Amino acid sequence: MPTIIQSPKTIEAAGNQPKIIEEFFGNVNSGTKEVSIARMQSPEGWQEPGQTPEFDEYTLVLKGNLRIETKEKIFDVKAGEAIITKSGEWVRYSTPHPDGAEYIAICLPAFTLEKAHRD
Repeated sequence: MPTIIQSPKTIEAAGNQPKIIEEFFGNVNSGTKEVSIARMQSPEGWQEPGQTPEFDEYTLVLKGNLRIETKEKIFDVKAGEAIITKSGEWVRYSTPHPDGAEYIAICLPAFTLEKAHRD
């Protein structure tokens, strides 16, 4: 039977500034372990610690510009673009550009703090 999610749950974010995470599907809001889907809103200058997660992350930027750093390269992903980061790869997300970013993050399997392996 279909399940409607009437509202997301706001989750505290890691990083040097407040960032809004609204989880629609995942361990916190729906008890879903297979996938997490959340809308993120991060301000200009926000940066989270690096991590080597045990999940693939699919990110679609809706507004602004999101920076993704890996050991090999830095990617600036603009509104209308998307990026995939793979499980086991070190990565750090930030929004150094004016106006920050709004984006959708999908993690397979679902995000957990224990599986993020933050620096």
